[in-house]
Amino acid sequence: MMIGGFLAAFAICFLVVHYVKLLWIRRRFPSGPMPLPLIGSLWKVGWKIRQDTLMKLASSYGNVFTIWIGHVPLVVLSGFKTVHSGLTDHSEALSGRPMTLMIKVLGNGKGIMFSNGKTWKQQRQFGHSILQKMMQGKKVLEHQIEEEAHQLVEAFAREKGQPLDPSLPILHSVSKVICALAFGQPHSMEDEVCRKLTEHINILNKLGGSVGDIIFEILPSFMRHIIEPNKKVLSSCEDIRSFIRKEVEKHKKKEALPESQGYIDYYLAKMDKEKADHTSTFDEDNLVQALLDLFAAGTDMISTTLLWALLLMVAHPDIQEKVQKELGSELGFSKSICYGDWKKVPYTYAVVHEIQRFSNIVLFGLPKLSVDNMNVSGHFIPKETLVVPDLCSVLLDPKHWETPQQFNPNHFLDKHGNFTAREEFLPFGAGSRACLAEHIARVELFVFFTSLLRAFTFQLPEGVKEVNTEPVVGSVMRPHPYKLCAVPH
Repeated sequence: MMIGGFLAAFAICFLVVHYVKLLWIRRRFPSGPMPLPLIGSLWKVGWKIRQDTLMKLASSYGNVFTIWIGHVPLVVLSGFKTVHSGLTDHSEALSGRPMTLMIKVLGNGKGIMFSNGKTWKQQRQFGHSILQKMMQGKKVLEHQIEEEAHQLVEAFAREKGQPLDPSLPILHSVSKVICALAFGQPHSMEDEVCRKLTEHINILNKLGGSVGDIIFEILPSFMRHIIEPNKKVLSSCEDIRSFIRKEVEKHKKKEALPESQGYIDYYLAKMDKEKADHTSTFDEDNLVQALLDLFAAGTDMISTTLLWALLLMVAHPDIQEKVQKELGSELGFSKSICYGDWKKVPYTYAVVHEIQRFSNIVLFGLPKLSVDNMNVSGHFIPKETLVVPDLCSVLLDPKHWETPQQFNPNHFLDKHGNFTAREEFLPFGAGSRACLAEHIARVELFVFFTSLLRAFTFQLPEGVKEVNTEPVVGSVMRPHPYKLCAVPH
């Protein structure tokens, strides 16, 4: 009994000291919900994150506030002005990536998305220059996007207007674009290999976004006694890496033609050029991880946005009809659609942008780490603090969007019906950690969407009365699984 009482007293004293220390440290950070012992501020957040969770907290605590995950502070930036200032004015200071458990699993400090310091700077700069090169010149990659859009139209046409689940055909087509980017043109893959690769990418892209997942990320030593890391995710990561390594070996054995070069060929040439520099970060591990980054991020954002696009067209048949009329009158039905055609179809281009704004698939993306002290909107944020820019609060900011909660293409049109760009449109983020393949993503979304809308009218299957546009909240905001009918024109 005495030992039990002593242990209980010790535990209480430990918690009290720990809590007092937390309250003292809290004074250095922006204000926010009062943290409690062990759970921090999670009592205020709730167990399941919703689209407007952080926006509601911002209405109480301001556009810069702190949530405590246990004893770990997480500073949230909310609203367009604050997020834009944090990501652009403090781009370098907010360029770090925390090495949480899942980030180590996914990247282990290699590649582009999950690296820091010299590795990140060299890999990102190189990746940016290569992606630019591949989208310019002979525009081979853009032609591949047009071809994959054509193949997707044919896949939908084979269903002859019967109900279909569009998710896997879309993911398959989008992943083939990334294969073309990675391995060069032309690149052929056996159907079974491509199917397995698509399945592994799909597993990676379904990582959760609950508060439990966040706790596991930030407090792994505590949570790993309760939850083991997702073995499926680990297995899929290794299978994709294995697939990429086999492709790298193939490219080592033969020289690619200039017009068929992919990311691997450019990277191997860079490795050869810098082999005498022992401080260079260009090695096979970074190459493999950079390509895994491109597969995971490049397929997820595009495929999810296209799923929202078709669902929203079903939900708004009047907008779908207006898009189809513009496409028919301005582009016709004979030639392939290219990205440059956006200038001829301003309403359609506005719809593509509004789909991205309204679906808002990335709430805040991967967490960032301040690598230096910062002062954002008058709030001091210490070095080595986890920072989350709430992109939802930007794309749904009532101070900048006329009808933020409604699907309204007029957000991107002037009074004459011309397309108008908006600086508040930040679906790809901003600053030094912005989406590396933003231009490729824009091309894919436009070409895939317009190719499908020109070929089909999308509608609910017979007997289905309602369209569910509520998102499944996770690391990416996905629509609930659905089926639709692609009725040929």
